[in-house]
Amino acid sequence: MVSSSLEVKIISKCFVKPKTFPEKWKEPYHLTLMDHFLLSLHYIQKGLLFLKPSTPSEESDDAFKPKVFMETLLQKLKDSLATTLVQFYPLAGRLSTRKTDDASSYSVFVDCNNSPGAGFIHAKSDLSVGDIVGSKYVPLVVQSFFDHHKTVSHDGHTMSLLSIKVTELIDGVFIGLSMNHALGDGSSFWQFFNSLSDIFNSQEETTNKKLLCLKNPPIFREGSGPICSLPFTQPDHESICRTEAPVLKERMFHFSSETVRSLKSKANQECGTTTISSLQSLSAFVWRSITRSRRLPNDQETTCRLAAGNRSRMDPPLPTNYFGVYISLVKTIAKVGNLLENEFGWAALKLHQAVVEHTDKKISSDMDRWLKSPSNKLFSDTNLVHMGSSPWFNKYGSEFGMGKAVAVRSGYGNKVDGKVSAYPGREGGGSIDLEVCLLPEFMEALESDQEFMSLVSSS
Repeated sequence: MVSSSLEVKIISKCFVKPKTFPEKWKEPYHLTLMDHFLLSLHYIQKGLLFLKPSTPSEESDDAFKPKVFMETLLQKLKDSLATTLVQFYPLAGRLSTRKTDDASSYSVFVDCNNSPGAGFIHAKSDLSVGDIVGSKYVPLVVQSFFDHHKTVSHDGHTMSLLSIKVTELIDGVFIGLSMNHALGDGSSFWQFFNSLSDIFNSQEETTNKKLLCLKNPPIFREGSGPICSLPFTQPDHESICRTEAPVLKERMFHFSSETVRSLKSKANQECGTTTISSLQSLSAFVWRSITRSRRLPNDQETTCRLAAGNRSRMDPPLPTNYFGVYISLVKTIAKVGNLLENEFGWAALKLHQAVVEHTDKKISSDMDRWLKSPSNKLFSDTNLVHMGSSPWFNKYGSEFGMGKAVAVRSGYGNKVDGKVSAYPGREGGGSIDLEVCLLPEFMEALESDQEFMSLVSSS
């Protein structure tokens, strides 16, 4: 069984600064209230697994040379990172705390002037691609493919806000990206990853005039003073919650496009509507399945929570490339008995209604309520199933000279019992891969659940 973090050896470390420094580099980049809210969360850690180019025949003039290939890849990645950071300049900074006139409050901002830049690490492992994708459960060693292990976003005061770790395997390469969650959400994370890929693959000269030619450049908010202050006196001790994840089993489950469409059709048919989405239907199915596996008493409550994007819900709506944290937690609660005894569509409709009610007005109300009674216990809901990430992010669109990625994997960050992350299936077409984290006994029960497993297919 592949599990030891000692199987990954660090070869080199360095920092990378933007190729040129934009004028805004001199100014502090202040965090919003929602940004502050995520200071206790771990860094976002997602990465792509690639196969190395195949070795040509011995007669070929351009025979594959592993050492030359890696040296070229690493240098090109560094150069591409330096260029990408010109557009995403706050990710090259460090967090800094600003004391306010009120001794009982403070605010946090990004200081771009006093920072060595983003992290860049080259590592090596004797593992193969098959060791990663061929394992029934996600091997623990995958956590070692990322920098900032167990680091929370507040640690960005002393650590890089962005770090890329490139791990060379026997027959593949894993590119793991760790980004401070207080700087951006999943949408911004993949916008950066896709932009890095675009620049890497660009055939244009990266002169100063060409640096601003991203198809989807990030839009950063404008502002000259602290956007908000938090009602804490000692942020590191009072407001920052550090949690240790229990021992979890983590497994990828694949749902074909046909299965996803069938679940959506069934949910809408049972409820006499056409408005329940594919992801809401799949989330309801997973919520019921995990709840069944936990064998809870009927009178207990269970919570299903979705990470919902806010950009399109704001008034006026924000562009999709507006960089930052624009997500909220949308949840619905049910008695176990009601969830399992009612039809599947009943659960899907409850999730749909919660999403519909998630408006600009409710987003503002939730933030006001949190500011009056701050809490960073984000995973404290009872018998939780948390649906995170999104199958609509362009995760397989990031390529780095090795073709399409073989798989998407994530690090240690923000994993708890009942955490489910949705990725697009590699074959596309609306298929979805779910990364499910459960306590071992619950995972075993889920794998024995005939209703659940009958809809899981091989990817």
